[in-house]
Amino acid sequence: MLSVDTFKMVVSSTPLISIDLIIKDSAGRVLLGKRSNRPAQGDWFVPGGRVLKDELLEAAYHRLLYNELGVSSAVKAKFIGVYQHFYSDNFSGSDFSTHYVVLAYQLSLDGECLNLPIEQHSEYRWFKKEELLNCEQVHCHTKWYFQSGKTADFNLV
Repeated sequence: MLSVDTFKMVVSSTPLISIDLIIKDSAGRVLLGKRSNRPAQGDWFVPGGRVLKDELLEAAYHRLLYNELGVSSAVKAKFIGVYQHFYSDNFSGSDFSTHYVVLAYQLSLDGECLNLPIEQHSEYRWFKKEELLNCEQVHCHTKWYFQSGKTADFNLV
């Protein structure tokens, strides 16, 4: 683990790589959590997290399934794209911005099998697609997963 000061230097100097998990239940609703921490504090957001140094993407995916959802078994996911998230604040305050390069994966899970932790999100809720797109408290980066033309490479192809 990095010290807080070292991590501040990393966040202020480089993009972070993360995996976001777009969880759908059998009714097609999407699981969102209300963010407890910066960035995006107080907004509804999909579960996910950073890829750690020297961590294989597969290992990061399984670690995040467990840490973010309490799921310990293998769950197949569909890769939906690479996204860029820019925030004006960071985990420690608002003195510098945060930049994420996000690998987004969609998977199907029902609520009964989830053991949702409260470290990153104060509460959880299932949203219909139309509902999350129209809700002002759902962060725009989460909405991007359901809108066309929002992937990082959209204008490159």
